[in-house]
Order: sequence, then C-alpha cells, then structure tokens
Amino acid sequence: MTHPELIESSNLLNEFKTCTQLQYNGQLNLKSANGTRWIFYYRLGRIVWATGGVHPCRRLRRLMAQNCPAIDLDKLRFRGEDVAFDHWDYHLLEILHKRQKIQREQIHAIVESTIAELCFDLAQEFDFSQVTCDRSQEVILEAPMSFTSSDMSMRLMQESWSMWSQAGLAKISPNFAPIIRKPDQLEQLVSPPVYKNFINLINGKSTLRELAMKMKQNVMPVARSLLPYILKGIIELVEVADIPFTLADADNPKPRTSNAPVPLIACVDDSPLVCKMLEEIITGNGLRFTKIQDAVQALPILIQEKPDLIFLDLMMPIASGYEICTQIRRIPAFANTPVIILTGSDGLLDRVRAKVVGSTDFMSKPIVAERVMNAIRKYLNVSNRLLVDRSA
Repeated sequence: MTHPELIESSNLLNEFKTCTQLQYNGQLNLKSANGTRWIFYYRLGRIVWATGGVHPCRRLRRLMAQNCPAIDLDKLRFRGEDVAFDHWDYHLLEILHKRQKIQREQIHAIVESTIAELCFDLAQEFDFSQVTCDRSQEVILEAPMSFTSSDMSMRLMQESWSMWSQAGLAKISPNFAPIIRKPDQLEQLVSPPVYKNFINLINGKSTLRELAMKMKQNVMPVARSLLPYILKGIIELVEVADIPFTLADADNPKPRTSNAPVPLIACVDDSPLVCKMLEEIITGNGLRFTKIQDAVQALPILIQEKPDLIFLDLMMPIASGYEICTQIRRIPAFANTPVIILTGSDGLLDRVRAKVVGSTDFMSKPIVAERVMNAIRKYLNVSNRLLVDRSA
C-alpha cells in the first residue's frame, strides 16, 4: 500500500493481518476524519511500538508512573529536537534504558500497555467513522526492545471493545475527564466518605484512565461506577488537551531587547522565485532570513534554526502547508511562533482550515513587500526604527 486509502472496520483487521503475513518492516499509519493519528511500528511482522492518539504525553506519564515510579518525566529537560519526530516517546525509553534508568521488563510492560490502549481507542474510533490507512518504510526501528503479536493485539482489541460496549460505555471514551456538574444532587445520593472522594478526585482535569490509576483500579469498573451519575447529568465527561513536556529552551524565556539577536524569518516554499522575493524584502529591512524549499526537510531545519516567524506555502508536493503547520504546532517550542500561510487562493474555506491547523495569519500571493513587513511588524512587535537601526 503506497497511497492512503479509506478503510472501514471490516478491513482494519485484514490490514494488521497483512502486515504480519508479509513480515512487514515499517510503519502502519492510520488517520481519522478528525485528524487523530495512530502509528504502529512493525519489525518482521510484529508490532514493536505504537504512538499517536489524543494524549501521547499524558499516556507516557501515566504508564511511566505505573511501571517506573522512580522516574519523574517532568524533571527531565527536553529539547525541541527530542520531540520533533513521531516516535520520540520510544526514543526516550531507549535513552533511559541505555543510561540504566529503566529495565527491559519495564519497557516491555509500557510497550504492551501502549499498544493495547491505542488499539482500544482505534476500535472506538472505527465504531463511528472511517479511517485513512497507509504503510510507509520511512522509519524502521532497527533494534526493538519488545515484540508483540499483532494477532494477539487484535484479539484483545476486539474483546476489550466488546466488553466496554456491553457495559453500556460505547459512547464514553476513557480519554474523557469527568467533572461534577450537580454537587448538591450527588451529595444526596452517596455517603459522606464517598462524596468526599468524588469531590477530591473528579475535577475535570484527570481522564478516566488517570482516575483509574489514582484509584489503583481498571478503567472499566471506574467508568461503570460513574455511568449512573453521567446518565443523570450529575457528572459530565469533557475532552481535555494533552499536556506536553516543558522544553529546556522554554524554561527561561528572555524578553527581546535592542541587544537581542536580529529576528530570523523563515520561508517554507518550493518556489525559488517566492523565496528570492521574500529574502530581498526581509534582508533589505535588516532582518535575517532562511529558506526551506524541501517540505520533507522543513521540520528538522525549523527546529535547528528556531525562526521567530515562519512564512509557509500552502500548496507543496509531498506535504501541504496544512500538514506542516499541524506538525509545527505539536512542538512546544513553536507554540507561540507566528506562522503565516502563503497561498495563491484566497478562499474562505482555505482561511478557515488554516486557522484550524493553528496558523496565525493568511497572506495571498503575489508577494507584496508592504504586506510582508506589516505582518512582521505586527507579530514580532518591531518598529520601523528598530529595523533601520539593526540594518545599519
């Protein structure tokens, strides 16, 4: 399979079986209509790692706390390049193992739990929608630390999803967080000790999986115990965002001063003409400029250069501006970096979609110097005088 294909739940198991039969080495990439991605890494037809889903950072924190309580991931210093690729979580486990901070048995337990959770979430997603699927050998994990039977994982997925559905939980995601909406009614229905526990634990910040870990229980009985209150509207399940790890570069942000480095502007565009025009405009105003014409290399170069503002072409081969912008926003170091989409089309749909993937602004082509500099002044908060002073 070389191109993404829409598959339905009836074909999903066949795709996993095919990877096993082919003794496949590479990635099995899955993506839902809402943009959620799952990546299963294969080695000789067996699953050696899986990542993605809605809460990769929360999941790793939780599984590390369960299996390696002596390691606090939030005390580790992450760099932008540490989390710039999809299997960063696996790479972290490799590093901890090489430093003898974590044993192979612990890694195996984390791998097994990660695969099981992602398979379950994938089954729940498939119950409601189609998913785009493709295989890629861009990344092959050469020295896997754990091997998991794909057939066994699929059987467990079917069994766990069947049990979850039969318990009346089909529309409840374990990634949702419960929050008490009607505490007065709850207090009337439960004993004082139970009510106190509810108030202390159910705050809308911890997912059902995290809540189960705190209670040292399996997530299914926890969800079932809350179901009557959910159905009555006393407790509501809400979506919560992932909690990325703090990057070392972001620990001590420094305000920009007149002695600070000259702002660096990046342009990701496969057109040499556009890059040249932007370079002349930007360097002519005393700012630094870097061009990236290969979309595949965009993210590694951006991480290395750390630009203050990014102009990003919408239409490029291999990866579109939407896809690159989504990847940029997944990196905490670029959470607040202005990203301006460049496009020859100025349609409303394009503008809306650009906002959805996290772009800061939208600029239509052809390139006009005044508009470029107005955007830079607006988003970098630099004045005309400052630009002139720096170019002197």
